[in-house]
Amino acid sequence: MDDPVPPKLLTTLSKAADIVRGHDFIQVYSHYDADGVSSAAIVAKTLLRLGKEFRVTLFTTLNDRGVEIIRGCKAECVIITDLGASYISQLDEMPFDVVVLDHHTIISEAKRVCYANPHLYGIDGMTSGCGATMSLLFSVAVDERNWDLVQVAFAGIAGDRQHINGLSGLNSYLLSEGVRRGYIEESPGSLIPAGDLMTELYLMTDPYVRGVSGNADGVAALMKDAGISNGRSYASLTEEERRKLSSLLAVKLASQGMLASSMAEVARKRYHLKGLDMDAEVLSSVLNGCGRAGIGGMGVAAGMGDRKCLEQGAKTTREAAAQIVASMVELDTKGLNQMEHIQWFDTSDSGFTGMLCGIAMQSIGDPSKPTIGLNLSNDPVNISSRGMWCQLDKGVDLSVAMRESCASAGGSGGGHKIASGGSVPLERIEEFLKTLDAKIGEQLASSK
Repeated sequence: MDDPVPPKLLTTLSKAADIVRGHDFIQVYSHYDADGVSSAAIVAKTLLRLGKEFRVTLFTTLNDRGVEIIRGCKAECVIITDLGASYISQLDEMPFDVVVLDHHTIISEAKRVCYANPHLYGIDGMTSGCGATMSLLFSVAVDERNWDLVQVAFAGIAGDRQHINGLSGLNSYLLSEGVRRGYIEESPGSLIPAGDLMTELYLMTDPYVRGVSGNADGVAALMKDAGISNGRSYASLTEEERRKLSSLLAVKLASQGMLASSMAEVARKRYHLKGLDMDAEVLSSVLNGCGRAGIGGMGVAAGMGDRKCLEQGAKTTREAAAQIVASMVELDTKGLNQMEHIQWFDTSDSGFTGMLCGIAMQSIGDPSKPTIGLNLSNDPVNISSRGMWCQLDKGVDLSVAMRESCASAGGSGGGHKIASGGSVPLERIEEFLKTLDAKIGEQLASSK
């Protein structure tokens, strides 16, 4: 890619900016995860600075019912972020201006919708540009002074894990500009969490360490083995202490079957947001926590820079982290249900389906099989799926497999090759699992 941003994408973003300038009120729809909330916050802040009136609505997923909600809105201009790729043909029929800033797998190209998606320009939307990336580029197209919002975009990049194997494509451009303009600082990563070690090791699920995460006695024993006293933080450790603690964590992770490549992903580079004085992953967790706790408005406000919302969001996120690690310990005790080509579990007791799915795939699952999380307490059943790069190399494509398997069971689904979601009627969940297992098997067989 000769230009950091393809000229055709710049043209689309410029058109989107012109459309928005021509309206007094804009309805924003976005996803409720970290990338979606980041995207919504960027767009909302942009509209606020433009002096526009707006309303933000977050969806847990975009399905036929969500499309009907969009169709019935009273706005003359709608912006959809981190959603929309699966419904472009329906959005084309809407009787008002529609701007879509998405990065999911393309199903169809737009005829009337102003549609910006990395895939349309030969850029991988799974690794090189997320919803927040596209929202930031739109914001900058509106006004170059909006580059400060690159800090919020990095929360979205981190939330979609597009930084774990190094930044690429549009994300690399955002980093170079963010660093050049003094908003972002890059630093090396570690297996050791930041902050107070006794607390953070207990709450740690990225990665989940069996016998340490959610286990106060296990944390104390690990610290004692490393020769580190209570009350210490990562920042206070000597190089020797960091090396020893990191080695002990690596041994534990290897013993529970975690791949060395996954450990390398955990020890990824970190991105400090200088204007907010926090790590991009911390902000990502706060926005994600707000969205999933049903207080997405607080998350959007936090992303827009409201300090009180940021503090309350951080409190909510820490409470959720304690619940997530407890749920993960319970899941680890129960184990995953194994099928020939997939493994699955039910989160009816706890929720957190998508988060537990990602943690289980990375830390305790069979690395050769995609992991499927179901919440069987809902009808339709919400479904999350997570894969690994080694599975993709063997032909697995969860975007296709989930879309086709959900559809065959009377539902809908889609997303990325490595992470997809969907929903199907409760009465057809067994049919869905059998179909998905068979489709993954077909993908593996056809790539040999």
